[in-house]
Amino acid sequence: MSTRARTKPQRDRHQEIVEAAAQVITDRGLAETRIQDIADRCGVSPGLILYYFGSKDRLLVEALTYANDQSYLRTSRELRKLPAASQRMDRLIELSVPGLLPEYSLLDEWALWLEIWVRALRDPEMAKERENLDRRWVQSISEVIRYGRQTGEFPSDAADADDIAMEFGAMVDGLAIQVLLNDTVMTPSRMHDICLDVARRLIGYDGTR
Repeated sequence: MSTRARTKPQRDRHQEIVEAAAQVITDRGLAETRIQDIADRCGVSPGLILYYFGSKDRLLVEALTYANDQSYLRTSRELRKLPAASQRMDRLIELSVPGLLPEYSLLDEWALWLEIWVRALRDPEMAKERENLDRRWVQSISEVIRYGRQTGEFPSDAADADDIAMEFGAMVDGLAIQVLLNDTVMTPSRMHDICLDVARRLIGYDGTR
C-alpha cells in the first residue's frame, strides 16, 4: 500500500468531544446544551459521549475548563512576546475587554465565564474549578506586576502585587459583566479606558500610549 493510501490517524476522540461541547455551550448557552447537540456537532452518538465522560455534568465541567485554558494559553503567549511590562499590562487589558478587539472572540470567552460562575453556584465540582481559574487569572496580573518591578519599570514601593491583582481582577470582572449585558453606559471602549486608568494608578506606571 502506498503512503498516499494510508489513512491519517484520527484525532483524540475525547478531546474532539470536549471542543465540540465548548462550542455548543458558546452558541446555545449552558442551560440549552443537550448531549444530542454535542453528538451532532462532532458526529458521534450520545452513547459514546456518555461512555467517555460518564455524565453530562462531567462533560460540561471539562468543556468550560478547556475553553478557559485555551484563552489563558493564548494570552500568555502574546504577553511573553512583549519586552516591556507596561506593554504587557496594556495588552492584558485589551485582551480582557469583551467586544473591544474584533479579531478575537472575547465575547464568546466571557460568555463562557458567565456560564462558569452560574454553574459554580450549585455545582461543587465546578465551584472548585472556578476557584482554580480565578486564581490563575489573578496570578496572570500579579506576574506582570512583578515583572515590571524586577525590571525597574514599575515602582516597588506600591501595595503587594497579589493584593493589587485581586483588586484589579475583580474590577475587570464586574465591568465585563456590564459590557456583556449591553449596558448603555459601559461600552467596551469605556471599560478599556477605565481599566487602563485604574491599572496605572494602582501599579504606578505611565503606560505605553
